Amino acid sequence: MLESLFLNLGQHDALSDREKALLAGVMSFEKDFSAGQDLVSEGSRPTYSTLILEGLAARYKVLEDGGRQFTSLQVPGDFVDLHAFLLKTMDHGIVALSPCRVIVAEHSRLRVITEEAPHLTRLLWLDTLVDGAIHREWIVAMGRRSKTAHLAHLVCELFVRLQVVKRANGMSFHLPLSQAELADVLGLSVVHMNRVIGALRKVGVISWANYTVTILNWHRLQEIAEFDPTYLSMVREPR
Repeated sequence: MLESLFLNLGQHDALSDREKALLAGVMSFEKDFSAGQDLVSEGSRPTYSTLILEGLAARYKVLEDGGRQFTSLQVPGDFVDLHAFLLKTMDHGIVALSPCRVIVAEHSRLRVITEEAPHLTRLLWLDTLVDGAIHREWIVAMGRRSKTAHLAHLVCELFVRLQVVKRANGMSFHLPLSQAELADVLGLSVVHMNRVIGALRKVGVISWANYTVTILNWHRLQEIAEFDPTYLSMVREPR
């Protein structure tokens, strides 16, 4: 049940059997969400943190005019709101982009981990640091990369992250997003979004059909994206 979490944390450093048991012990109940439902709402004060077991979700902010901006995508193995353990009040929402199954970790139990398991605490801390690194990359992409490079970077990031948790199939992965939702990620109109997807297809680096993205030329896609996975901290080393 927690294999995706173990894979996610284990990419940074080895998890002991005791640490895996501690993580299993903090988990409480599972819950299913439909696409479009909030896993966590802005302004809420959750008493637990939510781990995605299956599905795709997004962090988002809503503007006064009703416009929505996604700030990151969340995949299986991600704690979507681990930072709420300390920040208490959510300053953004998390929405399910596909049917999602989650499991929650009570903050009272997470506190025990911070007091009794320093190495595991550091790995959970690193998980939130990687979230911050992803946000920085998205800011750079939004402000300085072409929209084609921005989309290429998103495809590279998702592919690498989904590979870690064994949700990629060869060079393909499932991306259950409509063009309108992708437009919310890149800050584009739906018409412009269609053109950006077409540009990557035209240069032969991806195919995109039936919510499946297939990378046809990984090296060239990385070049277009200027993708360097260092920010994902995927080298396993003592932490």
